[in-house]
Amino acid sequence: MAAYDPENIFAKIIKGALPAYKVYEDDKTVAFLDIMPRAPGHTLVIPKHPSRNLFDVPIDELAHVMKVTQMVANAGMKAFDADGITVQQFNEPAGGQVIFHLHVHVIPRKEGVALKPPASYHEKPEVLEEHAKKLRAALGG
Repeated sequence: MAAYDPENIFAKIIKGALPAYKVYEDDKTVAFLDIMPRAPGHTLVIPKHPSRNLFDVPIDELAHVMKVTQMVANAGMKAFDADGITVQQFNEPAGGQVIFHLHVHVIPRKEGVALKPPASYHEKPEVLEEHAKKLRAALGG
C-alpha cells in the first residue's frame, strides 16, 4: 500500500486550499457535497486525520467519522425527503478507491430512482449551494 499523500484533494479541502460545499465540520471531521453527485445530497464525510483509507485510520478517528456519517444520513433523509440512504466506502484501487484519503459516501435515495454513474457530470454550483443549505438546516446549522 502506498503512503498517504498530504497533497491529495481532500487534504487540500481540510487545509482550506480548495473550496468545498461544506455541510458540517468539527475538530475531527469535515462533511461536504460531492461535486459529481450520484443523487441530490450526495455527501462525503472525511476525517481530518491524514488517513489513506480504512487500513490506516486510528479506530477512534474512524468511530467519529461513522458518528458523523450517521448524522449526515439522518439529515439527508430529512432534507431530501429520501426513502433510504446508500453508504459507500472504498479502499485501494482494486476496491474502487480513486481519492486516497479516507472518505464515506452518504447518498440520499428515492425508491425506484437509480444512481447516476460515478463521476458522470459536475453539478451546477447554484444547485450544490442549495443542497448544502438544506443539509446544514437539517443538521441544525
